[in-house]
Amino acid sequence: MIRASVFAMLGVAFFSSCTPSAKKDEAAVNVHALNQQFITAWNSRNTTQIDTLLADDVQYAQGEAHYSGKPEVAAKWVRETVGTIRDLRLTPSSFGADNSLAYEAGTYEVEVLPEQANQPRGEGEGNFILLWKKDAKNAWKLSYVQLEGLPVRVK
Repeated sequence: MIRASVFAMLGVAFFSSCTPSAKKDEAAVNVHALNQQFITAWNSRNTTQIDTLLADDVQYAQGEAHYSGKPEVAAKWVRETVGTIRDLRLTPSSFGADNSLAYEAGTYEVEVLPEQANQPRGEGEGNFILLWKKDAKNAWKLSYVQLEGLPVRVK
């Protein structure tokens, strides 16, 4: 009986802490839609559109590679990689958002294009985290990208 009362009180405390404003904040942005904008731009190789989605202070991390700031991330990740990867697909397993930050994490798959025409294509996969934040103009920008890939397999 006492145990049931304790669980009931914890439940009431938990649900009463979820005020309408907190629920509204969580629905403030659809992080999946933000990521879909990024995927669409990436798969169409639209580097101009990708650049508009990056925050000025964006951070990129993959293995030993770490790039900071929009110019470096755009040059060393986007422009050096966009032509070598096709058909980026994300499978989210976790996500969250409030009124200023949003993230999605999960796994990704890509088709890796060969360096030379006589080489086979590859398949890449791994884990991802994409973190979005609002900039000074209240626009959502990609702030942090972390990719952890497995070795590319021959397709």
